[in-house]
Amino acid sequence: FENMDSSDFVRERVRDEIDRLEEAYGRITACRVVVGMPEKGHRKGSLFQVRIHLSLPGGREVVVHPSTAGHQPNADARIAIRKAFDVARRQLGKKATRMRGDVKTLRRRAAVED
Repeated sequence: FENMDSSDFVRERVRDEIDRLEEAYGRITACRVVVGMPEKGHRKGSLFQVRIHLSLPGGREVVVHPSTAGHQPNADARIAIRKAFDVARRQLGKKATRMRGDVKTLRRRAAVED
């Protein structure tokens, strides 16, 4: 928790989302989640922001934070957590597909000489 009091409700929501990620992608080696509010003076009301850092085998990572993930801080902690984990799920799915080698790669054709 950052710039806010800890909350059992928020802690449980985060754990539920992590469990869902682990069920879908069992190769997560570490997960760090920060739920917080901007520092005083930078707030517009009470907005929650969520940052997620997942470590995967082979030194690969998935990092989600509001400025790059396309999700914005939200006044409802449940929505902020869900949206951040939705972004993490999409990024993790793309990375897992590449790790399995399921992504097609472009091959250059050799120039045919006459």
